[in-house]
Amino acid sequence: MTRRILVTGAAKGIGRAVMERALADGDEVVAVDRDPVPDPVGGSPRRLRTRRVDLARVAEITGLAEYLAEDVGGLDAVVHAAGVIVRRGSLDDVTEDDFDLQYAVNLRSAFFLVVRLRHLLGEGGSIVLFSSQGWWTGGLGGSAPYAATKAGVVALTRGLSRELAPRGIRVNAIAPGFVDTDMMHTHLDEADRDRLVAGVPLGRMADPAEIAASALSLTRPDASYLTGITLNASGGQLIY
Repeated sequence: MTRRILVTGAAKGIGRAVMERALADGDEVVAVDRDPVPDPVGGSPRRLRTRRVDLARVAEITGLAEYLAEDVGGLDAVVHAAGVIVRRGSLDDVTEDDFDLQYAVNLRSAFFLVVRLRHLLGEGGSIVLFSSQGWWTGGLGGSAPYAATKAGVVALTRGLSRELAPRGIRVNAIAPGFVDTDMMHTHLDEADRDRLVAGVPLGRMADPAEIAASALSLTRPDASYLTGITLNASGGQLIY
């Protein structure tokens, strides 16, 4: 059965990988990002719609919900992969704008996206939010504010899963470890990355497609008894 899936952060990185995997699986996808979403490999199929949305603005999330209700008619799953990190060399260098941007994109948008879209999801609907191993470690490489927002996503996932379970809607999170995306190349040189990856038992960073497959697996009917969990996808970096 063809499903309707909203994917955020779809312009690049994990979000783009989620979009491409969902399309390959035969799903209908609404892909959103504040930047233009490029066509997937092989061109733009008829099952793909793209929208430019700045998820740091609650008003734009509301507008997205209205579009989905009027033009799509509902959703079967949401994968909220959009995120931002601002690394600083010192805590003294973290500005109020740095903190507010990460809070708005990583945590506040997750709450309001679920609040605005929950009415579009019926029995069996699924939502996947994105945390990070930073929720557990407290952050590495000048990313304590980022880690704090990702810890908030874990708590939010637990709370929302209880709120929406009576309606048959599942809410889970995924916490990736080191993934070969732009985020791992932001203010981290090769030596930094080598040092971090050396602590991963599998000995490498994840490919975005691997994380996409794991995130989408949480939305499938086979995962119908999973809600409120945070899936550890760290290659063994952390085991909990």
